[in-house]
Amino acid sequence: MYTIYGIPNCDTMKKAMSWLTSHKIACRFHDYKKEGISREKLNAWCDEAGWEVILNKKSTTWRELGREEQQKVITKATAVKVMLAQNSCIKRPVLETGKGIIVGFSEIAYQSLLP
Repeated sequence: MYTIYGIPNCDTMKKAMSWLTSHKIACRFHDYKKEGISREKLNAWCDEAGWEVILNKKSTTWRELGREEQQKVITKATAVKVMLAQNSCIKRPVLETGKGIIVGFSEIAYQSLLP
């Protein structure tokens, strides 16, 4: 079974869940807001996809950090620190497939999950 990470009121998250449901792909939902996220998980995702991909610089939360705080984020360690403190800065959704992760929602990427 796959695990999808995100927050329930995110439009991209809703599209991804709808796609998975319509294609009858079983998936467990991990809500960052309720369940949090571990440093180890974020480090693993950053190692696989790159911290620049995992950190959502288009989010409202990122924009609210302020320029000075944003400029401090120049390494994986500083990005993970921000994402731990502000989990809305994590790109959504992150889908763990057992063979790797898919960051964000793309029908083309998700179609690779189909048998």
